[in-house]
Amino acid sequence: MTQATNTDTTSEKFKEATSAEIDDADIAKDRAALRVWAAARSQELIATATPEAIRNFAHGYGDDNPLYTDPDYGRATRWGGQIAPQIMAAVLNAPLRGDKLPKELRGGSYRGIHAFVSGGTWEWYRPVYPGDTLYSFSGLESVEEKTSDFAGRSVIRVLRDVKMNQHAEVVGVYRTLVIYTERKKAREKGKYSAIEDPSYTKEDIAALDEIYAAEKVRGAEPRYWEDVVVGEEMGTMAKGPLTTTDMVVFHAGGYGFVPYGLKTGRLAYQNRRRIPAFYIDNEYGVPDVAQRVHWDSEWAKAIGNPRAYDYGVLRECWIHHFLTDWMGDGGFVVRQHDEIRKFNYQGDIQYLTGKVDGKRQEDGLMLIDVAVEVQNQRGDTTAQADATISLPSRELGAAMLPDAPKDLQRDAVRIFERHGELLKSNNA
Repeated sequence: MTQATNTDTTSEKFKEATSAEIDDADIAKDRAALRVWAAARSQELIATATPEAIRNFAHGYGDDNPLYTDPDYGRATRWGGQIAPQIMAAVLNAPLRGDKLPKELRGGSYRGIHAFVSGGTWEWYRPVYPGDTLYSFSGLESVEEKTSDFAGRSVIRVLRDVKMNQHAEVVGVYRTLVIYTERKKAREKGKYSAIEDPSYTKEDIAALDEIYAAEKVRGAEPRYWEDVVVGEEMGTMAKGPLTTTDMVVFHAGGYGFVPYGLKTGRLAYQNRRRIPAFYIDNEYGVPDVAQRVHWDSEWAKAIGNPRAYDYGVLRECWIHHFLTDWMGDGGFVVRQHDEIRKFNYQGDIQYLTGKVDGKRQEDGLMLIDVAVEVQNQRGDTTAQADATISLPSRELGAAMLPDAPKDLQRDAVRIFERHGELLKSNNA
């Protein structure tokens, strides 16, 4: 057995691994599959929101809110017990039985093409409690081609996932914007290769620690709608400096990157046989996941970045953390729309700030509209978000929850009934 140790040999392997180009056939398959909704058969790392799973997920992105981490604390809140951070719905999924889609309606595979989350939009309708099992039905909502300075030719896809619980109640709808780029083009452009490595003094870290020390969970102190003033600032939250440890902790908290996944030993071998294009030889000649751009800086450099970088989903969780810290126990995030503008590289710090953009009443809900900005230590805006939060009212009482659209709820019931029929027939 030989081992690749020569730098030139390693470079050639990376070039070979990054030579895949976007196939017009994949785009055509996508267009044929638009707005075709199907039961999601995938098994996430977590399917049921146990108290421990909720706590671990919150800790996975740095959230210590007792509403999510302490089962006893929630009994004194309006929820009557522990609930999950609403964004945890993204990582909860049990296999849903459904009629198999014909091959021509499954969309493109884009094998060997680099993909990254560039943002998303959540709409939530009800909380997730311990014991809730989530299922989903999903499909491709839109697809478009684009040419960019960084990646050359790329494809932008919007995937829609409808999340429902074991009672077929719609919990939320998640639209994810994913960009597929040709790795070869990204490497040749080298747009971000000149970004310098960060370096911090003891004084820099002490200043960062002051921000961490000042952060506060609103918690049991109600934030009433009447008390919120348009234009008011929402404070500052820090995240970072980003390390490989952050990636490990986020995965340990429940982020599984399904359907690709992270496997070890014999399971990794089986996964490699199932999706060989997902595995790229590392500098030792060992097949490893293409996903390692999030912790392997040499592989990240091979696709045109200066070093490893975070997940867009992780920054979505950070933005959600910022919102829930601010709103308090009685609030409910109705909508969160975020856009990932720049990479967050290892060693970078992210500072989250926000302000209140508006307040309104709609369908019985007392709503606050806010804007969030995420900047790194270089002053670059790396992400932006806008969100709508339902708050309690001094006059009207507890924050109301929005109703799921009737057609969406009907789809959920119909699809879940089919799930039950197939389960029954298989067990007969």
